[in-house]
Amino acid sequence: MIRVTLPDGSAREVVRGTTALQIAADIGPGLAKAALAAKIDGELRDIMRPLDEDTNLSLVTSRDEADALELFRHDYAHVLAEAVQNLFPGTQITFGPSTGDGFYYDFAPTAEHGPFRDDELPLIEEEMRKIIAADLPLTREVWERDKLIAKWAAEGESFKAEWAAELPQGEELTVYRSGDGWMDMCRGPHLASTGKLDPAAFKLTRVSGAYWRGDQKNAQLSRIYGTGWLNKKQLAEHLVRLEEAAKRDHRKIGREMDLFHLQEEAHGSVFWHPKGYRIYRELEAYMRRAIDGSGYQEVKTPQVMDAKQWEQSGHWGKYRENMFVIPDEVPNIEDEGPIVSDGAEWMALKPMNCPAHVLIFRQGMKSYRDLPLRMAEMGCCHRNEPHGALHGIMRVRQFTQDDGHIFCREDQIVEEVRAFCQLLDRVYRELGFEKYAVKLALRPEKRFGTEEMWDKAEAELREAVARARMANDDYGWEELPGEGAFYAPKLEFHLTDAIGRTWQCGTIQSDRVMPERLDASYIGEDGERHRPVMLHRAILGTYERFIGILIEHFAGRFPTWLAPVQAVVATIVSDADEYAKDAVAQLTAAGIRTDIDVRNEKINYKVREHSLAKVPYLLVVGNREAEEGTVAIRTLGQDGQRIMPLAEAIAMLKGEATPPDLRS
Repeated sequence: MIRVTLPDGSAREVVRGTTALQIAADIGPGLAKAALAAKIDGELRDIMRPLDEDTNLSLVTSRDEADALELFRHDYAHVLAEAVQNLFPGTQITFGPSTGDGFYYDFAPTAEHGPFRDDELPLIEEEMRKIIAADLPLTREVWERDKLIAKWAAEGESFKAEWAAELPQGEELTVYRSGDGWMDMCRGPHLASTGKLDPAAFKLTRVSGAYWRGDQKNAQLSRIYGTGWLNKKQLAEHLVRLEEAAKRDHRKIGREMDLFHLQEEAHGSVFWHPKGYRIYRELEAYMRRAIDGSGYQEVKTPQVMDAKQWEQSGHWGKYRENMFVIPDEVPNIEDEGPIVSDGAEWMALKPMNCPAHVLIFRQGMKSYRDLPLRMAEMGCCHRNEPHGALHGIMRVRQFTQDDGHIFCREDQIVEEVRAFCQLLDRVYRELGFEKYAVKLALRPEKRFGTEEMWDKAEAELREAVARARMANDDYGWEELPGEGAFYAPKLEFHLTDAIGRTWQCGTIQSDRVMPERLDASYIGEDGERHRPVMLHRAILGTYERFIGILIEHFAGRFPTWLAPVQAVVATIVSDADEYAKDAVAQLTAAGIRTDIDVRNEKINYKVREHSLAKVPYLLVVGNREAEEGTVAIRTLGQDGQRIMPLAEAIAMLKGEATPPDLRS
């Protein structure tokens, strides 16, 4: 017999080998029908998997939405793979994980078929629904390594055979079988059967190319994406969000508003156009005022540093694959021979600013009275992201962080983190984000530092959030085990945009490792050397990504203070051209970014064009307005117009064009 303890504290003695489903049925038939999986000592497991020792058991139902969605999406991916192999024999399977809003699976199609196409998705969806309707049991099996590798090889599944052969020797190899036939190698867990899925709650969305193991040197695969939910209603709501997101796509709006472009000659780097760079400059100026007012000292550090520095900081070993490496020698200019010699010393473009900031801190002796020292940099960095992972200006290779590091004493940590939380709160709200979540990412499996060091750092961040009055449901407070950086726990701040999507932007990390590795110290009150604690922090994250988020959040309709063009003066007749020019001069003198439109076009055409360009205010003038010194103001997104004196219009627009931190 084994002892099973339930969430309410009650316990049951059951025969070893009893399943969680049998316990659910013993409690009640309704629970047995609703139960999807089990949590065994906090770990998600198949509901049909036998229990073999004393355990804490909770049952997962659709009310446990996060766990239920993970299960459903994992199963949709398996059903997708089975459907593809049913329809297209000879197709090899690779991997198929769940994602934030669905799932995907990577396939190696036959040479005869070639890559899958979007027009084949409806056929695959129909086959998936047949598999779901068949209500096939999903059964877990444990296989011996050699037998499984031999099976995959015999069936022509070379990718699965390769992966199985490279898994650690002591690792248990498990497969899941759908009914009596199709199977896939997987750790699980899965639902009890395909019939638990809702056939009306998924949709295949697109096909793209991918590489085996994400390496462009490997075989090219076809990746089929889908979205999966618990029921039809959730799917419908998600598809509406997708439709709205497509309208707000920053790449589409960026083209329409002439903000930026990207091209292959500079993979992952943004070409900012004048209007886009105006947004960038306004945001940067706002952030400078915010950090200046919070006691930060701005610095500028080199783009390239010697590899030895990155070795000492720990990044060379942990992060080198994401760094752009540069030989420190003159390249060979002859036609023959290698461009770089074997004896070249190596340097790297900086992927982050923190080691350089430590080097600034180390210049000159620091006293305990000098702390906290708040250092900020609008630092341009480079990271070698795979081409397939790049996405508009949201994920790039060259980016600028609103970076900062606070060097402080142990007794200053909590107050500095609390003050940062309040600064971030003000910035987010002034930028138009009323809702965000605060999450504490805890120690990962691979990390630097002692357990005592991590205990202390995590406790300090918890206390700081509590003092900032954010450790509650209003701020979505949550702890995330295993998701901290290799050198420090961190607070993450997740914004919610206008259509309900979340974006992780701000962060602050409490780090005792890097000051030790890079030998940073200060003289304490006792006259001895001490290590400062280094708080890594950012509010926006990167300017590129945050501007992309702003574009999609506002759908291009920026608040007036951020809009690249704040007003356009447009004429109805050419006789009003001189008055329009004078109005533009007065508006510009008042600090309002203004364009003029005196083209020989109908006013309705001009109104439509400037509305598409998302200009907040259109000031229409004709003979009457010129005679009376007035303007007819049209506000973006509103019907009708208001007639007012030009001076009054300038005063109104000046107020709208003033950044929120300067209005008081």
